Amino acid sequence: MNTSREKKKRGGSTAVGAAPAGAEKSVTTPVAAEKPAKSGGKGRPTPKRRDAQAARQRPLVPSDRKEARRRNRERVNEARSKQNHALMTGDEANYPLAHAGPERRLARDVVDSRFNVAEWLLPFALVTLTLPLILQLVSPALYSKVGLTLIIVLWAGVIVAVLDLILLRSKVRRTMVDRFGSVPPGMVSYALLRATNIRRLRMPRPMIKRGEAPRA
Repeated sequence: MNTSREKKKRGGSTAVGAAPAGAEKSVTTPVAAEKPAKSGGKGRPTPKRRDAQAARQRPLVPSDRKEARRRNRERVNEARSKQNHALMTGDEANYPLAHAGPERRLARDVVDSRFNVAEWLLPFALVTLTLPLILQLVSPALYSKVGLTLIIVLWAGVIVAVLDLILLRSKVRRTMVDRFGSVPPGMVSYALLRATNIRRLRMPRPMIKRGEAPRA
């Protein structure tokens, strides 16, 4: 019995402790995991810490303020000169925002295509108001005869100009509706204000003659 127990112990120790003969030992070596590539990178190298600190410490206002103001004035003057040249030549691509757009172009053409009484109202008013003052100094007797007449003529001119502006307002609204289906805000006042300026002094310069149809 002792002999059978010793055999079992030897067999158990062989199965548990030792590997069978001829078996090769396998050695596993750890493989370094590959780092996944980052997606959506900045596409540029990360700046060094000292460079980033120097950028943060850089003042927002340039050190030479006089030079900065001079450059700013040059940019403003250049842009203003470009816009003024566009207003003189009809270059609508460089018009200021106050005159840009097909709606304002149509409003200008409606005004420029007709004779407007209101454009002569201011010169007429200056003459009728200045003439009585001159007559008072030169000939008081003549002033007493024509003074009241000049006032009546001035008010008659104002009434005619107002009636003409009412007709212009109706024409602008009708043309806007026919072209765009509605009257854009501010277009009527834009046209009436242009009609009070003498044709040669209008800005932008008129691009059509009197009697011509508005441009498409």
